[in-house]
Amino acid sequence: MFRKYILPRIVYLFYRTLSATWRITVVESEDLKTAVRENKQYILAIWHGDELVLISQTKKYLPCTMTSQSKDGELMTYVLHKLGMMTSRGSSSRGAISGLKGLLRLAKSGRHPVMAVDGPRGPYHVIKPGVFEVAKLLNAEVFAAGVSVSKALVFKKAWNKAYLPHPFARVVITWSNAFQLSKGQDVHSTEIQQDLHQKFDAAAQKARELCLAGDSAQC
Repeated sequence: MFRKYILPRIVYLFYRTLSATWRITVVESEDLKTAVRENKQYILAIWHGDELVLISQTKKYLPCTMTSQSKDGELMTYVLHKLGMMTSRGSSSRGAISGLKGLLRLAKSGRHPVMAVDGPRGPYHVIKPGVFEVAKLLNAEVFAAGVSVSKALVFKKAWNKAYLPHPFARVVITWSNAFQLSKGQDVHSTEIQQDLHQKFDAAAQKARELCLAGDSAQC
């Protein structure tokens, strides 16, 4: 009873209250601005660990994502729905096919997938083929997120190095230029993994520079 009905509400209220104090700057690339304006199909690609920042800032993109079928997934699903994100339940270990089909249905209905590209269990910051497979099926552009924060609590025991910005922390989020697969490209190619990784690196570097420029604390 507590875990199913009460805990999700506590978590949501805590997160909404905390994130409302953050001093957030979001910088979109011109490619992303165009994709939003013209209602193109696109995917927001993120690293695991950054999601506790990014879920507060994706509502405007009409996002959708996959959540696990575990009890933790139920909690996350509640919070994401309250934050304006639609979800499909499934993971690589349970319900993968049905979860993917659900995500594609949501995308084709006008939503835009948010995908943690190094999941669900790592290795940390190693891009898996899943984001390329979905991009190919949807003929979608991919935009990589860069995130920098002035001060945060880091969950050191977590494989994904997840963190939660402190109250009133400065937060900078940048979105890369578009990445799109060419026709016939192999989704398992190391070349496209490197190309997308470079976009992540460039976006992260820009976020760090903007964060440092706007705050004397180290970001």
